[in-house]
Amino acid sequence: MNKVTKVFYISVIISLLFIIWGIIPDSVLPNGNLEAVTSTIQTYIVDKFGWFYLISASCFLLFCLFLIFSKYGGIKLGRPNDKPEYSYLTWFAMLFSAGMGIGLVFWGAAEPLSHFHNPPYGDSMTSDAAKAAIQYSLFHWGFHPWAIYATIALALAYFKFRKHSTGLVSDILVPLFGLKGKEVWGSIIDFIVVFATVFGVATSLGFGAIQISGGLSFVFGIDQTFLFQMLIILIVTILYMLSVSAGLNKGMKYLSNSNIVLAVALMIFLLFLGPTTFMLNYFTTSIGNYIQNLPSMSLRMTPFNEDNTSWIKDWTIFYWAWWIAWAPFVGTFIARVSRGRTIREFILGVLLVPTIFSALWFTVFGGSAIHLEFFEGLDIFHYVGELGEETVLFAVLEHFPLSTIMSLLAILLIGTFFITSADSATFVLGMQTTGGRLDPPNSVKLIWGIIQSGAAAVLLWQGGLGALQTASIIAAFPFSIILLLIVVSLIKSFRQEIKEIEMRRKG
Repeated sequence: MNKVTKVFYISVIISLLFIIWGIIPDSVLPNGNLEAVTSTIQTYIVDKFGWFYLISASCFLLFCLFLIFSKYGGIKLGRPNDKPEYSYLTWFAMLFSAGMGIGLVFWGAAEPLSHFHNPPYGDSMTSDAAKAAIQYSLFHWGFHPWAIYATIALALAYFKFRKHSTGLVSDILVPLFGLKGKEVWGSIIDFIVVFATVFGVATSLGFGAIQISGGLSFVFGIDQTFLFQMLIILIVTILYMLSVSAGLNKGMKYLSNSNIVLAVALMIFLLFLGPTTFMLNYFTTSIGNYIQNLPSMSLRMTPFNEDNTSWIKDWTIFYWAWWIAWAPFVGTFIARVSRGRTIREFILGVLLVPTIFSALWFTVFGGSAIHLEFFEGLDIFHYVGELGEETVLFAVLEHFPLSTIMSLLAILLIGTFFITSADSATFVLGMQTTGGRLDPPNSVKLIWGIIQSGAAAVLLWQGGLGALQTASIIAAFPFSIILLLIVVSLIKSFRQEIKEIEMRRKG
């Protein structure tokens, strides 16, 4: 514990204070409880700066595309003779498991079905609404979020492995503001990183526990009680603590590979047991629609149509803020496992592989849900109102052969994604609060693991997960500005490095 920084103590204290604030009931603080305050702030940010989120996310994607084709693409994330630490399969599995695995399982069927009933434009439950449903699901989970992750991950990996900095986010901006500037704002930036990570992951763990209990309830009729959800959190906490203790090269590596095997198995099951030809046709046309409409979707606001404004705020702007809030955590982890790859190889891998997999995932699960309603006249959407979004996946699987096996596979997948998300988050929190150590002490990681699970449990009990999620997203606003500065700092550093390389060649 003597190796932790002051950011550790500040973050732990403020995290505990936020958890305490989150459990204070409305009767005690009717207008000052966590949910009321954070909702007011978040509403203001979305109303006034929604355009800023859209432009920022598009800038990060353009920056990544620029690097692929630029002269900087050949720069290696490490020393010239460094080799990648992990194989392509393990690398893809680890970045994917940390990035958005549990969210894909939760929203794979629920989001497209929601867009089908409440489309971004036009009439609901039509063929056009069905096309838009997958198109916008791909948009929300495709190139833009992974470009956000790639930007921060690239910067961290470049400065850590090539420039030998500490691996803290604050170090990335030293080329812009110098070491004296870091003394002023360094701890603030590192605290924002830790804050967004703790509460972003805590809310995901809470929602993961809800979906596991919802799945077991749907399949086996087990009551969704609070004690049952607490038992799930306790079991999963013990499992990811064991994984944390095993280290990155054992626990996280093996679990990530298991995640990919389970996810692919579940997807193939449904692909071939469901309307296969329909799904493959749907996938093909959805990819085309996504690529064709990517520019207009990326900058779509509705200044003349208030009816569609709420949809964009609730989905697109919310997602962009959420991905930016997750960026410090996911980016730090992706950077840690990416040493030895070139910038071009890194960006192509981070952008293309998860996007293609997400497209197939949403088409299979969301397409199955829409097929059941559009062609077979079933009402799957009513489960959202009756039992919540967490049960939509299981309601869809119920209408296909081997439904019990697939549902159990889905529950197991949620559990392993739960563990890998918490595992990678505790590593990142440990790294960011011990001065950038690549092997933070288990004691520090265990403390952060307990705080994350404790926050998820307490706020699940009080119904405050939504408030905590909103608090995390508020942290995305200042961090989006930090990300834009990181882009400028990276370009400045790349230019300087190319000059040095050319001078050495001439010399």
